[in-house]
Amino acid sequence: MSLPKTLAEDVARNLVMVARLLDEDPEQAYAYSRIALRLASRVAAVREAAGFAAYATQKYAEALAEFRASRRMTGSVELWPVMADCERGLGRPERAMAMAGEPEVQKLDKAGQVEMRLVAAGARRDMGQIDAAIVTLQSSELASSAVHPWTPRLRYAYADALLAAGREDEAREWFGKALEADKDGSTDASDRLAELDGVEFVDALGDDDAAPAGAEAPVVVDADYDIDDEDDDEDDDEDDGPVKA
Repeated sequence: MSLPKTLAEDVARNLVMVARLLDEDPEQAYAYSRIALRLASRVAAVREAAGFAAYATQKYAEALAEFRASRRMTGSVELWPVMADCERGLGRPERAMAMAGEPEVQKLDKAGQVEMRLVAAGARRDMGQIDAAIVTLQSSELASSAVHPWTPRLRYAYADALLAAGREDEAREWFGKALEADKDGSTDASDRLAELDGVEFVDALGDDDAAPAGAEAPVVVDADYDIDDEDDDEDDDEDDGPVKA
């Protein structure tokens, strides 16, 4: 709203592409974020998006700088956990631990506090303090039977820490609890359980094996065929690339 209409639209289109591509193509998302940043570096949402794009591509120093800039603009503590995780990414787990003890943590909502706990436990593990990591994850949120968006990740992290400590039976139990809560497949708890049970997944058909009789033939796509060619006549005005000033 603080930008002229045309500029605001250009920035918004780039931010939409950052959001769409962040998980599937973080490098491309990062490219869009840099354009948005060049167009509107004084907008907090742009700095935050640029931070997440840099974070997704493991550019932790750059991500941390953008998150700090966004926080200065908004005064919000929402980004505190991911800022601490950037410190971990930069090889400074002790700074992440220090951030876990700052007053800002108490201002976070429940999801943010759980995220901070996960980051702190990861920092403990970075420093070789596996038992301390386990204790860090033990909380009322972990003990609760209620399922929240962060529940699978919290249970998974606890199971993984237990396994790292050699407590395999407990780890199996908590991987199972993580799987029960993970309706969206946000973790690979099922694979970890299979590994613990000695289950090995192999392809049913080898490279030289023929498909069984009566099986439907696979669909073969011509590598030289561009599906977008069909829409060229209708979408001549569509700009699929980053919006440039």
